[in-house]
Amino acid sequence: QVQLVESGGGLVQAGGAWILSCAASGSICNSNTMVWYRQPPGKQRELVAIINGGATHYVDSVKGRFTISRDNAKKTVYLQMDSLKPEDTAVYYCTSQGFWGQGTLVTVSS
Repeated sequence: QVQLVESGGGLVQAGGAWILSCAASGSICNSNTMVWYRQPPGKQRELVAIINGGATHYVDSVKGRFTISRDNAKKTVYLQMDSLKPEDTAVYYCTSQGFWGQGTLVTVSS
């Protein structure tokens, strides 16, 4: 069993920066791939960023603006979001090994 808890959602102005956290516990190790997804209002969930060891991958719409990182000692994954746009408004989820967090809402106002 893996437990994932996202935090850090809130309201931010367009052009601003925000950071999300995902704290993991249970049967998880530092080598496990961690993924951030998001689901905009009325749309399907989409992959945002992946971290696997030292490798990262981003969806094109966030490349150069978002950064995924992890603190292995804290078993926490972060999503640093810069130059936010209204279209980044979504519920953000982290996932690993088939387990999902409850999500955290980020609203970007124009």
